[in-house]
Amino acid sequence: MTTISTATQTLGGDDRGLQAVLLDMDGTLVDTEDFWWQAEASLFADLGYQLTAEDRAHVVGGPMTRVIDHLLSTTGVDLSPADLTVLINQRFVDLLGGGVPLMPGAERLLNTLAAHGVPAALVSASHRHIIDIVLRSLGAEHFVFSVAGDEVPRTKPHPDPYLEAARRLGAEPARCVVVEDAPTGVRAAEAAGCPVIAVPSVTPIEPAPGRLVLSSLEQVDLELLRSLVTSRV
Repeated sequence: MTTISTATQTLGGDDRGLQAVLLDMDGTLVDTEDFWWQAEASLFADLGYQLTAEDRAHVVGGPMTRVIDHLLSTTGVDLSPADLTVLINQRFVDLLGGGVPLMPGAERLLNTLAAHGVPAALVSASHRHIIDIVLRSLGAEHFVFSVAGDEVPRTKPHPDPYLEAARRLGAEPARCVVVEDAPTGVRAAEAAGCPVIAVPSVTPIEPAPGRLVLSSLEQVDLELLRSLVTSRV
């Protein structure tokens, strides 16, 4: 795992402005939500169960514990949560073998943040071994560190992952803009006190105070990110 000093001089922005951008991974920066769904749907098809669009809407964005609970209760398949988790992860890793496509605008956004010295952290409900595989396509050099779902006491929709990222940066959550694609992650970011840009991938997300909903990362630029902080502090 990549780590940095938590000294505040590493942060971007002025005394009251944007300090960092915290980005979700699956469905936000990389187009892996379909990979997760393929892994889950194909596994259950092999087990004799047909998952539905309603199931997909429920499991999008994780975390894995909630996904597993839903799939077990819906299908009644005779597997332990631990065994089902292993089987889904194995299928997902197999699908990642050919590389992971980036979402439109993801590379431009990461390059913009780097060019202007704004720290970016990857904050995902996925486990560490999954993040490390995806970073081969996404580029670990774009992030000062990453926070995995199995590295915090409670993952999304709890605020812990985003609070941990802000703590490592020595930043104020209210000055860290979060970019998310799923309601689970949006709830986590808002519970942490962060302004949020939501770019929905599968499940619709409604605008709300402190939350901007866009159709693509291509609409996100530095001016917009800064405006979300200056409007709150």
